[in-house]
Amino acid sequence: MLKDFSKLETFLIVVRERGFSKASSKLGVSQPAVTQQIKYLEKYLDTKLVERKKSGIKLTSSGEELYKIAVELEAAVIQAENKMLKIIKKDITFNLGASFTIGNYILPGDCLKEIKDSIGNDVNLTIDISQNIVKKIKERSLDLGLIEAPIYDEELIYRKWLEDELVLVSNTPLPRVVNTEDLYNFDWVCREEGSHTRMMIKEKFEELNIHCKDFNVISEVNSSTAVLNTISRSKQNLERPIVSIISKYSIAQEVAEKKLFQSRIYGIEMERTLYLIYNKNNKNNPFVTTATDYILSGKC
Repeated sequence: MLKDFSKLETFLIVVRERGFSKASSKLGVSQPAVTQQIKYLEKYLDTKLVERKKSGIKLTSSGEELYKIAVELEAAVIQAENKMLKIIKKDITFNLGASFTIGNYILPGDCLKEIKDSIGNDVNLTIDISQNIVKKIKERSLDLGLIEAPIYDEELIYRKWLEDELVLVSNTPLPRVVNTEDLYNFDWVCREEGSHTRMMIKEKFEELNIHCKDFNVISEVNSSTAVLNTISRSKQNLERPIVSIISKYSIAQEVAEKKLFQSRIYGIEMERTLYLIYNKNNKNNPFVTTATDYILSGKC
């Protein structure tokens, strides 16, 4: 049992999260898998450890004893890992990946330095599309990723990070809310096929029987930066504004300075959750856990 700390780790998280559902979310595994690990422990020790209650869970007396033992083991494991990492610490670069919107606009400028200080190592940032970030996390060429969509894979753990919203943007003043029929009176700059932003917009529009192929698309670009450059450098056109749909974080400064203008579309909510991801094989890596906790704390 002591050679397989993962089951005891599951037990610890169930206790700390006060439930199986929250524990499964934090571990990035299904709830039945969490239940199975706890049942394995109970069978191995031949005693009941956890009782389910409406308000959560309650430990039995045996569960209380095991929790104390597991906490001691956890501290010993972490201490041993930290000692081993000191051997190679100077040669480690922590590799963080982020999608274009997150890497270019959402991560604060001092965030990488703060992560570096929190883990005591250099941090390298790779900016790419979400699909490639996921691929590199699976290959373990990246340690941690920040993406715009949960491209689920059983090898990865997903943690909810930040709530975002897609808004209509133009360099020409727009009404606070535009009607769907007005969308056909704009000239459009669109993200490329396959981008998460493009796919989300398509799904939302199709719910109202709106099709982008009926818009006057003047350009398709492959990043949020290209969208903003195209719109910002275009001449204002009050009769036919040039517009696009983009993360509210991407244009926050320009909107505040009245260089760009944002609007929302009547009847369409385009909110989304941004995710933090890492490889399950890295879940006990102290650099990954420290950086993850730091980012999820809201300090970054």
